[in-house]
Formats: sequence, C-alpha cells, structure tokens
Amino acid sequence: MNQSYSVNRIRGIRPLTKVPEVTIYFWIVKLLTTAMGESTSDYLVYHINPYMAVILGFLGFVIAFVLQFTIRKYVAWIYWLFVVMVAIFGTMVADVTHVVLGVSYLISTIVFAIFMIVAFTIWYKVEKTLSIHSINTRRREVFYWSAVLATFALGTAISDMTAMTLHLGFFASGILFAVLFLLPALGYSLFRFNSIFAFWFAYIMTRPLGASFADWFGKPKSITGLGYGDGIVAMVLTALIIIFVGYLTVTRRDVQRETARLGFER
Repeated sequence: MNQSYSVNRIRGIRPLTKVPEVTIYFWIVKLLTTAMGESTSDYLVYHINPYMAVILGFLGFVIAFVLQFTIRKYVAWIYWLFVVMVAIFGTMVADVTHVVLGVSYLISTIVFAIFMIVAFTIWYKVEKTLSIHSINTRRREVFYWSAVLATFALGTAISDMTAMTLHLGFFASGILFAVLFLLPALGYSLFRFNSIFAFWFAYIMTRPLGASFADWFGKPKSITGLGYGDGIVAMVLTALIIIFVGYLTVTRRDVQRETARLGFER
C-alpha cells in the first residue's frame, strides 16, 4: 500500500477512482459501446485495407489509453472513449485471430477465456479484490483495463462461435446472451450472489450480447442478419453513445463519491 493511499485512509478520504458508478446508465452505454465496437470494426476491416484498419484501430486505442492514464480522476467522455477504442481494437484482435491466423472460433474462445482468467487471477492475488470501487491506484487501473480488454476479445469470439460455429444465428445468440446477462441480477436479488462476481459476469456478457445484436442489424439476410449495413448501425450507435455520454458529462450522475468513512471497501 503506498503512502498517499495510507494517509488518505487515515483521513477518511477515498482516493479518486477512475471508473464510473455502476448505474443503469453504465449498463446502457456499455451495451452501446460493445455493439458499436463490433459494427465499426467490421465496417473498417471490410471497406478499407484490413491492415490499415487494424493500424488505425491500434492508434485510436493508444491515444485513448494515453488520455485515460494521464488524467487523475474519472472523466466520462475520456473513460467511454477508451472503452469504445477497446471495443473496436479488441474486436479486431479477435477477428484477426480467426481470419488471418485461421484459428477457429472455438479455439480462440478458449484462448481468450484463459487469458481473461489469468488477468483476473493475477489482479486478485496482487490486490486482494476485484471491486471496481477500488480502482484508485495506477496498478489497479492497469489490472482493470487488462481484464476489460480480455473480456472484449473473449466476448467477440463467443458471439461469433454461437452464431457461426453453433449455427444459432445472430438473433438467437443475442437472446441467449441477454438471458445470461440478466442472470447475475436475478441471482444477486434472490440468492445473494457475491456482488463482485455478479458484476463481472454481467460485464463479460455485455460484449457478446451487444455484438450479436449489432451483427443481427448490420449483417446481410443471407447470414441471418437484417441487412441494414455495418456502417449505418455504427453511425446510429455512435450518435446514441454521444447523447448518453454527453448527458453523463453534464449531470455527473455516474461519478463515484470521493469521500467515505474509515473502513471503506478496498
């Protein structure tokens, strides 16, 4: 534990967290970003040189990374910009693994699942908590974003596997992941599931849920989509994200409390 953290705890002050409070707005924007990342990545890869698309995705990821790690407190538009770029670049990583390297969706799902488990395991062993209310040091922030990136890559691979390998199609896959997304809330309410486990389980499910419905709207009817096009879907989702993030930026309704009594959750 660093000295500043210890002093703040003695004074009863919570160090500034770099992530938003988990509210209904958090889940809405999170689902929008996962869907937008899927449609934007697919549009770029198939409408410009795929290698150039990946380079652009990586550059956007790096710029958002620098912005997020430069600021010292939560800023809505910077945080969600980074989430969007993680969504786009994470999708590209998963797609490149399948299209360029020829790795099957099943194998990539297993590999990304192992990577995610390792990320969470190391995070917990080092920090003794996976709570997003404790993202108040640089090291914890690195662990947090590593886990987030892993969940995006895994979610992309899972949604493609259910739609393509298991032949469920995009809409049926979306319904499946919608049920899985809601299960933690039900388990927490009725059976007192651990809140941190419930959060991360739902968080992981947002990626395949958003990706499945983005593909359903954007992909051709010949592969179980509605045929609106990835570009149109990406633009609509981008507009919705701007509206919601703009609202949160102005109202600050998702800013976590900066002070707390002694003994707050680490």
